[in-house]
Amino acid sequence: MSKKNTKYIFVTGGVTSSLGKGIVSASLGLLLKSRGFNVTIQKLDPYINIDPGTLNPYEHGECYVTEDGAETDLDLGHYERFLDSATSQNNNVTTGKIYQTVIEKERKGDFLGKTVQVIPHITNEIKRRIKILAKENYDIIITEIGGTVGDIESLPYIESVRQLRWELGENNSMVIHLTLLPYLAASGELKTKPSQHSVRQLMESGIQADVLVCRTEHKITKEIKAKLAQFCNVPAENVIESIDVETIYQVPLELQKQKFDEVVLKELALPMNQESDLKDWKNFLKKYKNPKKKVEIALVGKYVSLQDSYKSIAEAFIHAGASQDTEVKLRWVYSGDLTEENLAENFKGVDGMLIAPGFGDRGIEGKILAAKFARENKIPLLGICLGMQIMT
Repeated sequence: MSKKNTKYIFVTGGVTSSLGKGIVSASLGLLLKSRGFNVTIQKLDPYINIDPGTLNPYEHGECYVTEDGAETDLDLGHYERFLDSATSQNNNVTTGKIYQTVIEKERKGDFLGKTVQVIPHITNEIKRRIKILAKENYDIIITEIGGTVGDIESLPYIESVRQLRWELGENNSMVIHLTLLPYLAASGELKTKPSQHSVRQLMESGIQADVLVCRTEHKITKEIKAKLAQFCNVPAENVIESIDVETIYQVPLELQKQKFDEVVLKELALPMNQESDLKDWKNFLKKYKNPKKKVEIALVGKYVSLQDSYKSIAEAFIHAGASQDTEVKLRWVYSGDLTEENLAENFKGVDGMLIAPGFGDRGIEGKILAAKFARENKIPLLGICLGMQIMT
């Protein structure tokens, strides 16, 4: 497929945050890649920080570092693990980066004295950043837009998507809207009204969703799908259920059962020449769910109360364990609580230890004590970044 025929998929979220846009985007990327398409995923983050490098992990979770040294959103870790391909600084864009670029251009006089405004200057820069990945000749670019539809911060991104859809023409782009179907225990039913309002709010910005992906704790009936289709202007087969599952790595298979990838390819007028090949993925999942051995590793860090802070480390143990038919149980140990007196209690029975990264002096003494205890008691020890320095 030539560069000019690159197709674009935009993933938006509604009703509430933390619905799993990153996992849905990564799962779709995997399904499309399994059919032979060259796919990448990018994340547009609406905060004004230049990148997550200076963000407190308690605020934003892990800062994921790409091969080219870019400090990015933790969702890029999911993209890489699902697609098994590297991302770069071009795969994560923040409002801070957008405004920084536009202001630098204004200071240099690039706008020839024009009044610099959100439209067209900010939206043009957003569109440039979205399309920059097409130079690498991808067949499909999936763009996840952070935040929730209706947020003030997200408005320039939504407007940029509206403009891009018009510029790209028919069948060259589509919008997937991820929404929530809350379950009311008192009445024993799933409610569609929040999703209807969310889609309507998107339409008020000039964008019609092509596919609805509905996060839910209970199965969606045909009647609910029909209701959502009618009031959200999408075909019933384009209403996809995303139900809670045991592990995020099961999500692609659940979406495939509903022909999610076929729905997307149809919307983009792309051929289904190649059958989906998920043999390796299913094999990994089988080994992960049916381990023959079990080990427990103590993860010693200063952010253990928010486990997203060490997301990639935890996921690396899952993948490494599955490859060895082994369940890896993590024991989260807060280094700030460690003393000479409680070391033996905290590390009793562990098969290994990892000293996690995390800058600043808080918790350092506890990490040093943990490393010393591991060395003296011959517990296998691994250190990452500052953890490695402490080991030394």
